[in-house]
Amino acid sequence: MAAMATVPSYTPSLWVRLCHALPRLDLTMQMRDNIFVPDSWEYQQTLLVLSSLSAIALVLSLLVVLSFLIHYCCCHRGDRTEGSEEEEEDEDGSTGHGYSGRKGRGICCVTWVSVAAVTLCCVAIGVGFYGNSEANDGMYQLTSSLLTANYTLASIDLLVSDTITGLQLSVSGPLSTMEELFTGSKPFLVSTRNCRRLSENVVSLLSSLSLVRSGDSGLWNSSNSSGAPMAALTPAPPSMAPTTAPAGGAMPSPFSPGWAATTLMVNEDYRWLSYVLLLLLDLIVCLFILLGLAKQARWLLILMTVLAWLALFLSWGSLGLETATVVALSDFCTDPNTFVLNSTHFNSGTSSDVLDYYLTCSSRMSSPFQQILTQSQRALSNIHTHLSNLDRNALPQFPKAERSLREVQQILNSTEGNFHQLVALLNCRGLSKDYVDSLKGLCYDGMEGLLYLSLYSFLSALAFTAILCSLPGAWRSFPSENEEYEDSDSESEDPFTSHQYSPSMLTGYGGNQSHPNPAHSRNLYSR
Repeated sequence: MAAMATVPSYTPSLWVRLCHALPRLDLTMQMRDNIFVPDSWEYQQTLLVLSSLSAIALVLSLLVVLSFLIHYCCCHRGDRTEGSEEEEEDEDGSTGHGYSGRKGRGICCVTWVSVAAVTLCCVAIGVGFYGNSEANDGMYQLTSSLLTANYTLASIDLLVSDTITGLQLSVSGPLSTMEELFTGSKPFLVSTRNCRRLSENVVSLLSSLSLVRSGDSGLWNSSNSSGAPMAALTPAPPSMAPTTAPAGGAMPSPFSPGWAATTLMVNEDYRWLSYVLLLLLDLIVCLFILLGLAKQARWLLILMTVLAWLALFLSWGSLGLETATVVALSDFCTDPNTFVLNSTHFNSGTSSDVLDYYLTCSSRMSSPFQQILTQSQRALSNIHTHLSNLDRNALPQFPKAERSLREVQQILNSTEGNFHQLVALLNCRGLSKDYVDSLKGLCYDGMEGLLYLSLYSFLSALAFTAILCSLPGAWRSFPSENEEYEDSDSESEDPFTSHQYSPSMLTGYGGNQSHPNPAHSRNLYSR
């Protein structure tokens, strides 16, 4: 943790520390360090062991579902025999609906278990959408910071290359013409040669700047090799900063933030879309399971059972990937400086002092470019002094040298303006802020999003395990077409079901028997 104290405005979160503290075992079940070394086979083994836990959980889920299926299949015939015997006893004893009551309670229990599992799945889907959004926000902040850093580095490279090009043009063009014109005057010739020597010295000093300079430098040099007068630079915004994609998709050396941002954006788009599709699949399965239970559609539940199997495998598989990613990310976020300083992808072509200066940006550290910038500034000031003396003393005697002198002064003014911008960009505050912002996006929002996605995968896997265990009992309890047809026929053909216990009939019949019409009686007796 000593290295992390040097990173300004960043401390590892609680989740990072907890995940970093997890024990690490390799394939031989030996303890390993939790230092982030992604190229090491020993470190990769620890991630494989952690990912294999989800595979073990998948096997357990399959065993649980298989045991429930065996239970339903083996006990189905026994339940039918027992149910028929109890129905005969109920009919003989005229006891009513004992078996049907127990069957109804079983159906209700199975249905409510399925509904509870679907509800848990819906909760997991909500957690997954939130985690996917958080992870996307973290990656967006990371790529934005990388693009801003790439913009700064491209601007530095552009300023250096254009300054060198402008000074080389002044040496090969107007200064050579002035030397020819001042051949007969030794003091003016000495001043002109001093300007040439100082210009070459500045070119040599700026060429020794060892900041990260990728293959884009050739692009900058070729853009200003036409010999046009150099003007003040206005670099492109981060979104338009040129990036070079290496052939075959390999990481360039030295590390290019623009290439990294472009690669991360493409991969993040695919990751985000994959999780959205997985979440929509789970949501569709849950909704149609509820619809199948409500409509008692056996074919719909069978179809959703097949999709639930697919969702179960995807949930446990995504949990394994998320577990390995969370643990690896926690190892990196605990001490990112150590990885960056020791990685050959970052320090290739760049000294560790330069990397340490921009990563820590401590007030106690001096800029590694301070000496180069001071000497260059002093040389430019001396060139300006020599040109002022020539402008004041040589032009009255050599009016033909005015045009060449004005060209050199114009180049010198543009060079000094670009040099001041270069000094400001080489300061550690800008790049260090981009570095800290990228760490916060990756280790705060990105880590939180991955943890929520891991929770989603775990809850959805449990929910689909419960769904697969309960659905066979649910559709087994649905009445078949033959049973529905027999029930309807029995109700329509039995003459006692609809007329025997009619209160109106009993009342009318009883009334006719107990209260005969007296007039009708008298007529019968009179006959």
